[in-house]
Amino acid sequence: MATNTKKLSLTTIVMHWLAGVSFIGVFIVGLIMSEMERGPVKFELMGYHKSIGVLILIVATMRIAWRLKEGKLSSLSNSPVWQEKIAHAVHGILMLATIAMPISGITMSAAGGRAVDIFGWVIINEGEKIEWLQQLGSTIHHSAVNIIVAVLVLHVIGALKHQLIDKDGTISRMLGKTF
Repeated sequence: MATNTKKLSLTTIVMHWLAGVSFIGVFIVGLIMSEMERGPVKFELMGYHKSIGVLILIVATMRIAWRLKEGKLSSLSNSPVWQEKIAHAVHGILMLATIAMPISGITMSAAGGRAVDIFGWVIINEGEKIEWLQQLGSTIHHSAVNIIVAVLVLHVIGALKHQLIDKDGTISRMLGKTF
């Protein structure tokens, strides 16, 4: 069901920014950790990275459910069909990333025999190591980074193009402003 209104619901706006900002934050922490040597500081950051990742999975799942309920967001401009298709693909890939990255991280940890917790609250107990599953989670988690960065850059460029060139109020709408 497509939304005919140009104004976005508060839930849509909050879910977008909560998922987006927290995903970018945990993503940056992951990049920083990848350059660190093993040690107490890295392991502490890893604990935060994992905990926030699990919370992002919850928020992202709620966001996708909300989007399914609310329907496709209406476009504010009359962009060519190819641009609309790229925008739709970019949004889909970013939503998929907010699900796939936490799931692959959880898989990597749990299949590595480690417990999965949210700030100390264990949600998956330590278990047997499953090498192939750990490797699958690791491959997805680490291989997707460059793709996600490229798609996120496209998303930001597209939003800026709409706001500054098309002057259609896309960013204003995502900030809850009317135009």
